[in-house]
Amino acid sequence: MKLQTPVTLDPAPVSISYNDRIAVVGSCFADEIGGRLAAAGFDVLCNPFGTLYNPVSIGNAVARLASGVPFAADEVVEMGAGDGRYCSFWHHTSFARETPEAFLENANAVIAEASAFWKGCNKVIVTLGTAWAFRFNATGETVANCLKRPGTEFTRYRLTVEQTAALVRGLIRRNPEKEFIFTVSPIRHLADGAHGNQLSKSTLLLATEGLPYFPAYEIMMDELRDYRWWAEDMVHPTKQAAAYLCDRFVEWALPTREWDLYESRMKAWRAAQHRPLDGQPR
Repeated sequence: MKLQTPVTLDPAPVSISYNDRIAVVGSCFADEIGGRLAAAGFDVLCNPFGTLYNPVSIGNAVARLASGVPFAADEVVEMGAGDGRYCSFWHHTSFARETPEAFLENANAVIAEASAFWKGCNKVIVTLGTAWAFRFNATGETVANCLKRPGTEFTRYRLTVEQTAALVRGLIRRNPEKEFIFTVSPIRHLADGAHGNQLSKSTLLLATEGLPYFPAYEIMMDELRDYRWWAEDMVHPTKQAAAYLCDRFVEWALPTREWDLYESRMKAWRAAQHRPLDGQPR
């Protein structure tokens, strides 16, 4: 009796190695993969702008990393809904700070370090979250995050397959010295409605057709389709499901000659996370 529909993985056209410098950018699954690789001792840069969802913002972030241009005072934005903190339309709200000066100090310290890493990295993992995006009406720019500001300030739109394909292929074309792996986030964007979510994911899947691709979304929707693999919000995978997806990714992308090293480093990392009842690390 078969209780799953396993997703068969073709050999990885792009591998990762402990000899690589790896940048990971994009949606929440990028945070999961980046965190797992960092825990296993890889040389990793993970989401230096915070979590990014749409292909336009991901492309803009990569271009900013390549240029290393620091953020200026006119790019600082006050968050809405009475939050009182400051951020930018380039960043996730995790970068928000109490004053514009504090935001700029942190954002520019991060981009300086991240830009130096980017220029020396040779592998890039990109997780696309959604084809839906928001355009700031005052400037026409597509934002990475609306920062809790009034919805009337933005126009919501969905990228076409052709636009998305041009964006992801542009990343490859502008960075010929790097090898790219693409994924589509397994997280469902149900705020768009079930149909809207499927249209969005389908756009991303079609746009990445023929590129080095790890099927995180497909594994989540087929192998792990039971609701026990979804968190209480029914949108995000559980921690166990996210760990399974990361394990599948590493098994797919890491050469077999490095599996023992990976397992030994993960074992050491898990031991370091263990805290006995007295709360002291062992």
